[in-house]
Amino acid sequence: MSDAEDRDGRRGGRGGLAPAGPTGVDGQVAPHAVDRMTLCGIGRLPNCDAQTAVDRGLFPTGLRPRFPAGLKCPDIDEAYAISYSHKRDREVYHGGIDMPASYGTPILAAADGQVIGIYSGIDSMRGIEVMLRHTPQDTGIPLYIYTQYAHLHAMPDLAVGQRVRMGQTIGPTGNSGSTPSQLRSGRERRPAIHFAAWFTASPQFVAFADRIVPLDSYWMDPVALYRLRPPFDSQTMKALPAAEKAVPIPVMLADGTTQPAGTRLIWPYACSR
Repeated sequence: MSDAEDRDGRRGGRGGLAPAGPTGVDGQVAPHAVDRMTLCGIGRLPNCDAQTAVDRGLFPTGLRPRFPAGLKCPDIDEAYAISYSHKRDREVYHGGIDMPASYGTPILAAADGQVIGIYSGIDSMRGIEVMLRHTPQDTGIPLYIYTQYAHLHAMPDLAVGQRVRMGQTIGPTGNSGSTPSQLRSGRERRPAIHFAAWFTASPQFVAFADRIVPLDSYWMDPVALYRLRPPFDSQTMKALPAAEKAVPIPVMLADGTTQPAGTRLIWPYACSR
């Protein structure tokens, strides 16, 4: 079972979160620049109502991936926005999708982009994680897309501010973020990626000590990203007819080729024949 949900943020700064120092990345702004609804809805502070995240799109859509015929691709085992409330002392929902893979399996950048956050995960159930920002020029989508890759097995060989290419290795799959109680009981989570995505018209973001909050951003089911064009909002995705719920997924193979050729977005794991 995944526990990729937020624990209490570090104290300090606005809303109980400590701001990180300047990263030197264009677009980083001071904590006071983010409005309260975005801070609660995306940052999900412990003192925020879970409904603020729901209002920002964190609810099930019914989307599912459809991989190219003849390929084997890591699939989802814990879906977007499923409830974890039975495992918490408050109402909370899964802020992404989980895909299990063997320890050390390379996690791939879903698109060209820039590293805007690297977290050691000492105080987070997400464990070691990386945040990327993708511009419209990176993806061909007329919005800024932010992607999160969590539960890495080791700190990545990346630096904040670095540009990455689609398909570049973000880091090795692991299960970092397992709680002390899980480790004591022998119930540590299986190795997997926790993959999340947000969209916004803004290139600006706030970097807190343990998370990134893009300004005026909204949750998206990561599977919706592979529709390759707006809208991405969860309400529209939920209302799609059944025939459109299976989303064709562009992928990269181990040899670096992609299906389809020329795609600017890929699944965050390589597929095999």
